Amino acid sequence: MKKVLLLLALISLLLTLSAWQVWKRYEAFLQVPLAIVPGGQVFQVEPGTTGTSIIRQLGSLGLTRSGWQWRLLMRLEPHVYLAGEYRLAEGIKPQELLAVLSGGQVVQYRITLVEGWTFKQFAAALAANKDLRHEPDLDIDMAGFDIQHPEGWFLPETYVFTRGDSDRDILVRAHEAMRAALQESWESRADSLPIETPYELLILASIIEKETSLDEERQQIAGVFMRRLKKGMRLQTDPTVIYGLGDSYDGNIRRRDLQTDTPYNTYTRHGLPPTPIAMPGKASLVAAANPASGETLYFVADGKGGHTFSVTLEAHRRAVKKLVERN
Repeated sequence: MKKVLLLLALISLLLTLSAWQVWKRYEAFLQVPLAIVPGGQVFQVEPGTTGTSIIRQLGSLGLTRSGWQWRLLMRLEPHVYLAGEYRLAEGIKPQELLAVLSGGQVVQYRITLVEGWTFKQFAAALAANKDLRHEPDLDIDMAGFDIQHPEGWFLPETYVFTRGDSDRDILVRAHEAMRAALQESWESRADSLPIETPYELLILASIIEKETSLDEERQQIAGVFMRRLKKGMRLQTDPTVIYGLGDSYDGNIRRRDLQTDTPYNTYTRHGLPPTPIAMPGKASLVAAANPASGETLYFVADGKGGHTFSVTLEAHRRAVKKLVERN
């Protein structure tokens, strides 16, 4: 009987020592970082991927070895792994890895659509972005946007996206943002403006956007255009002429260009052009809705990055002469 008890005690001791050794090996495993290269590594989790598949994928990349330790960790600390693209930091350990892959903090990318760009430039920037998924014929397929002409209808901003988002996804967000910004500006517009629709406000804002990059000038320029519209004067703004020239514009605007009639030539036609000529930012929308009061009817570049504003044609001509002499 004593021999049996002694044998049982010995077996119990051996099992305890074995379990202790296994646990110590498991604890040591938890402290060993994955073989992530300096600077980190991007890791993609596809929808429906299981924990076992993740460890197998990590092993195929040489980042870890699959084994019983991973299975035990996943049993002791169960997670739901979220699909997406993750950036794994150098030195990340097994428990930290599972927390990252279940936390949903996926890699984010950014694309900036610049104020004053045309839709053609917007589409080109989206097409050139290697992190976006690209849909065919984006520059001509406006189905779903409920617009007849794309110019002006997308708000310039920096947009954040994740792997799998498409260029159309960005355009949808930019379009919704522009509709919201335009509606806000229209509802807060000043009284007695010589424009009748939000679309006319969008057109005017696009001209303001192309005329100046200085926030402090936007309302002044809006005031000039509003007064000219009220008086029945032509807007006579070069950016509309340039837009009407299209691909034939070579960087120089000539007298014959100002005299050649197109739907966008505000030197030959009264009123606003038929569509916006660029994508205006929020500041230009606000300026168009709330132009500065005053009597100025003319402005010309001052050669210093801003403009000289004049009430009379005579004063305007002097400002133009001064600009020419400076150049």
